[in-house]
Amino acid sequence: MSKTTTMKVEVRFGDCDPAGIVFYPRYHRWMDAASLHFFMSCGMPPWHELEKRNGIIGTPMLEHHTRFMKSSTYGETIEIHTRVEEWRPKVFIQLHRILRGDDLLCESRETRVFCVRDPHDRARIHAIPIPEDIRRLCE
Repeated sequence: MSKTTTMKVEVRFGDCDPAGIVFYPRYHRWMDAASLHFFMSCGMPPWHELEKRNGIIGTPMLEHHTRFMKSSTYGETIEIHTRVEEWRPKVFIQLHRILRGDDLLCESRETRVFCVRDPHDRARIHAIPIPEDIRRLCE
């Protein structure tokens, strides 16, 4: 089982559509930030520092599935609870649960990989096996 982290978000007027409801891409931006927040809360440095140490440039997303249950609007504080639901040899499934108090607003599962730059063509990246030291930090 992995650790669970919580990231608070203050919903602003600019996060909402004309009806005053949070525009759904904002949730994805916040979940992406919560993914990095998860790893940093587990003791990892930011990606630019990690790249200097061992070449890992981040955890690109391969796939995501999101369900929206309730809406939110500006002036509210929401929390994103993030954990790794499943570790596989090269990919991991990260679960984000967005809550306003006890109300579940949104739930998303993202399939991600750890990537490094190709040594022969730095414009290309490729997935690597999940580093055991990183997995240990997160469990």
